[in-house]
Order: sequence, then C-alpha cells, then structure tokens
Amino acid sequence: MTRRTLEGILVVALEQAVAAPFCTSRLADAGARVIKIERASGDFARGYDSVAHGESAYFVWLNRGKESIVLDLKKPEDAELLRAMLGKADVFVQNLAPGAARRAGFGAEALLAANPRLIVCEITGYGTSGPYAEMKAYDLLIQCETGLASITGGPDSPGRVGVSIADIGCGMNAHAAILEALYDRERTGKGRAISTSLFDGLADWMAVPLIHREYTGAEPRRIGLNHATIAPYGAYAAADGAQVVIAIQTETEWASLCRNVLGRSEMAVDPRFRSNSLRCAHRGELDAEINAVLSRLGHADLTAALRSANVAFGSLNTVGQFARHPQLRRVDIGTPTGPVSIPAPPQIFAGENVELGPSPAVGAHGEAIRKEFAR
Repeated sequence: MTRRTLEGILVVALEQAVAAPFCTSRLADAGARVIKIERASGDFARGYDSVAHGESAYFVWLNRGKESIVLDLKKPEDAELLRAMLGKADVFVQNLAPGAARRAGFGAEALLAANPRLIVCEITGYGTSGPYAEMKAYDLLIQCETGLASITGGPDSPGRVGVSIADIGCGMNAHAAILEALYDRERTGKGRAISTSLFDGLADWMAVPLIHREYTGAEPRRIGLNHATIAPYGAYAAADGAQVVIAIQTETEWASLCRNVLGRSEMAVDPRFRSNSLRCAHRGELDAEINAVLSRLGHADLTAALRSANVAFGSLNTVGQFARHPQLRRVDIGTPTGPVSIPAPPQIFAGENVELGPSPAVGAHGEAIRKEFAR
C-alpha cells in the first residue's frame, strides 16, 4: 500500500530555493497535490548546479512529485489565474522577497477573506516584523547572524555547517505548522495565517549555546570533532588512520570504556576523570590517555571492541563512504533527463510503500492547469 495521507489536499506554492520547496516536497510525499509556480526562467535553484544528468541536485531533491506552471503575476490574466487556484486551494506557501506577495495582492489577510479555509504559510529570512524584517537572507548569512558559525569548525576558525541547515530547518518548521493548521481546520473549519523564518528556526536550535553563554558569561569554544560539554565525545584515530567517534553519555558507559576497551579500569575512578565535568576540565589529559591505547588498534579491532563493550561509536565517513553505507535506504525519483537516486524519506509507516513523484520541467503542467482553473 502506498501512503497517501494528504490525498485531496491542494497546495499552491509560490516558491524558490530551498526552505519552501523542502516543506512542499514533504506535503507532496504524503499525497498532496502541489502546484509549483515558477518564473519563465524557472526556480533559480534549477541553476545551482547541473550534476544530476544536467539537473540541479537541489532541485530534483526538493521538487519531486510537484506540478509546474509558469506565471507572471504582473500580467492581469496570470494574477487572476492564481486567484482562481487559491480559491480552491487548501494551502498556500510562499517565500518571495519580504512583502512581495502582499504588494502583488496575495497577502494573507486578503486571501483568507476570499477563502476562509485556506492555510497561508509565509516563509521569510528574519520574520515579518523587527529591524531585520526587510533584509535579504540566505543560509550562510543566517548561520553567521545566529552565532552558529562561531561554534562550528575547528579551534582556529569558524565554519559553515556543510548543508543548508537554516533553510532545511525552516522548511521542517513550516511543514509541521501546516500539518497542525490542517488538523485544527478539521475541528474548526477555519484556515489561518502562519509565518516562520530561517532566523527563528536556527535561534531555537541555538538555545543550549545561548543558555551556556548567558549563565556562564563565556563564549562557547570551537573544539572541532568534539562535544563542547561532554567528554569523551569526539574523534580518535585508529592505528590505520581511520577515525572513530566515541560518545560517552553515562558513568556506566565510561566505566565500560575504561575496563573493556582501554584495559584501564582505574581510569574510571581517577580523580581527574570520575565525572563528566572533571573529564571536560581535564580534556587534554583525558584524550592523551585514550589516544595512547586507541592509536595501537586498527579500525576493525577498535570498532569490534567498542561494540562488544556496548559503547556508542561511529566512523568518520567521507560522502563516498556514506554512499556505500549498509544502513542507507535509497529511492529513485524521475527527472526530465533521467532517474536520480536519493536517500529515502526518513518517515517509515508500517505496511506502506514509498513512491515519490518526478521533479518537473519548467512549466510542464502549465497548459493543463490553465484549462482546469480558467474562469
């Protein structure tokens, strides 16, 4: 059986780039009909790269299962067509420049007056109010503004999280809010306006570093492949050069690591290491003791010992190694130029299959959609 939880839900998406397309791709995965509105040149994410048979990796990942129509909202007939679509829609998602949708006549207040059951979701960079509301915002800028870049990277320099985490997080928040609004509409019969932003999403995820900063007065330190407040929780090199990340969460795990992997039971009660706080305070000495043992073990022997000791660990893989990971589930999606293999959606519903629709060519469904919604 194929999952079609949102079958019958019409989503109209005036979207581009990553955040809004992430949200609507998940709605499409669940069976919603998603009509994507593009400019004549297409969503600019189509041009981010051309690695997937000439298609953009970003675009094929985030626009599966959608229909595409080209509209120019400066043309009265195209604006009227969009109004007709929104009159029948359940959800409208847009992430245009701040205020652009409202100026074009598609603000939430006007749309809800015309269709009270509509759920309107506006995705912005910094929110709809405040001193930064009108500023342009992209993923790296938000990583920097929220302080995330300052705690990412090695000791010598800040770094960017290697995927578009601000955009993806915002898309996840929008998706969750839309589902909540759809559930509420089942009870009340009323739609509502939702807004979410890249900045607010990462601000929420920065709660722990922020609390540490405000209650200790010290800026969190960058320590590379280590946890800022737990030790040992970081990468250690095996004899063959492979790196293994060990993650200790409890004193029981720490004792097992000392006894069963390091062969040093006395380390568990060493005055420098007998609590997590003490281990963090003596991190340099702790790592030296651990490295002295682990650097003599090959990757296979080290991981076998950790598994036997019931100590949490992971290997520091390259993307190429991840591509061959035995736990990686994959699905193929169609594109105008050929199938592309991607990781399968993370949600697994018992007894239901995953079937993802293809990503569309620019305007591929335009003629049919115009006929359907013509007044």
